[in-house]
Amino acid sequence: MSAFQYNNYKHLLLEFFTETFESVKGIYLDKNTSLFETLTTISAEQASIPVGGKCATIAAQVKHIAFYLEVIEKAILDPNSPRADWDEVWRTVGVVSESEWQAIQDELRSNYNRILDLIKSTNDWPVEDEVGEMIAVIVHTAYHLGEIRQALCIILK
Repeated sequence: MSAFQYNNYKHLLLEFFTETFESVKGIYLDKNTSLFETLTTISAEQASIPVGGKCATIAAQVKHIAFYLEVIEKAILDPNSPRADWDEVWRTVGVVSESEWQAIQDELRSNYNRILDLIKSTNDWPVEDEVGEMIAVIVHTAYHLGEIRQALCIILK
């Protein structure tokens, strides 16, 4: 994909990215259902409840998204970055205290802001796959947002 083509679609990438994480524009989410809007409604106690015997907690879902953003950023900035341990979050994050829950959300926000800045500041992706990685972040996060919102249906009964 040439720089000219990327610049023509950069605004769409930003629109979908920000809708997924922070503010619904009506592209595909319902009002007040972006990830950050959803997380403001969840306590540490609620984030610590697995919705089934083999299901992760909401805290683990959120930590996984934060980790995913970090891995993608590292891969783009350094294609030789070490391979990620994708299972670590699922093995280690369960019940969280208020401060741990806040720290996970802060980490997510920080990682999101760095990726957002990367998208905004990049005028030409040197490798077409990097645009695909940004699209994958949106899709992958939307999947986990759906998981979180479904978990809330069960937790808040």
